[in-house]
Amino acid sequence: MVEFSDEKIQVGISSCLIGNKVRFDGGHKQSNYCTKVLADYFDFQPICPEMAIGMGTPRKAIRLVKDEDRIRVIASDGSFEVTEQLTEFGEKTSPLLTSLSGYIFCAKSPTCGMERVTLYNAGSNQGNRNGVGVFAAKVMADHPLLPVEEQGRLNDLLLRENFITRVFAYHKWQSLVAGGLSISKLIKFHAEHKYLLMAHNAKLYYTLGPLLSGSKEAIEVVAKKYIEGFMATLKTLPNRKSHTNTLSHLQGYFKRSLSSVERMDLANNIDKYRQGLLPLMVPITLITHYLTLYPDPYLKQQVYLHPHPEELKLRYSH
Repeated sequence: MVEFSDEKIQVGISSCLIGNKVRFDGGHKQSNYCTKVLADYFDFQPICPEMAIGMGTPRKAIRLVKDEDRIRVIASDGSFEVTEQLTEFGEKTSPLLTSLSGYIFCAKSPTCGMERVTLYNAGSNQGNRNGVGVFAAKVMADHPLLPVEEQGRLNDLLLRENFITRVFAYHKWQSLVAGGLSISKLIKFHAEHKYLLMAHNAKLYYTLGPLLSGSKEAIEVVAKKYIEGFMATLKTLPNRKSHTNTLSHLQGYFKRSLSSVERMDLANNIDKYRQGLLPLMVPITLITHYLTLYPDPYLKQQVYLHPHPEELKLRYSH
């Protein structure tokens, strides 16, 4: 893997999702959203564990098999096993993925499925959907903070925005760490993300600030505790209620600046969003407009107003 870059957001991806013909049947599962939209913002790092261990394509399909307390990876016809090879590949490759700011896995894959992969009972064609691809499981275990998703789940607009928000936020954190940690930098980072965190989970947000105030622990310990709480907070899906509460807080910054007509207009737009009559982008755009007319340095730095490129249009649908 390449080294971490401040300028390029590197995201791991199952190789078949960018059109590489690496699947067992010689085909691919290209995701148009990944290749035609996200590729403009992410530097994809493709990986196919099955090809990496020399299985080739086309090849016999493999499956996850539960054999007592052990998960094995076996050819669908039982003719061979690649558990050891895939385990070795995961142990060798996963530690090298520290430059990544996210990962998009291929759904249902016995190597790359993030969840709900068919797990067969030994010696039968019966099973359940409780499995996790062996490589995906290794990556998620080794990198618990790393934002991960499957290509199919990105069709859900809320999951899509949440994933992309987390990728951009995590990359910003990685850039901070790469530049050297200090309490002042952590406090600034926390301040910039205040309203983004509130929109996701206000209760968890209020547990983060105390970690940065007056701690006598080493900066690395403080940072580790903080980013664990930070990423857990962002993993919570925001909703209209939490967004409305956040927008109302932002509205308060303008109470002495706006005219009565402007205040009413902003309040009406926030309420229409609350009712589901307007997308989130409308009150956000109005707040951004008022911010240009009535600048506020603290509000201007808020990541909540621009957590990802506007061109992705992630706030137009909810």
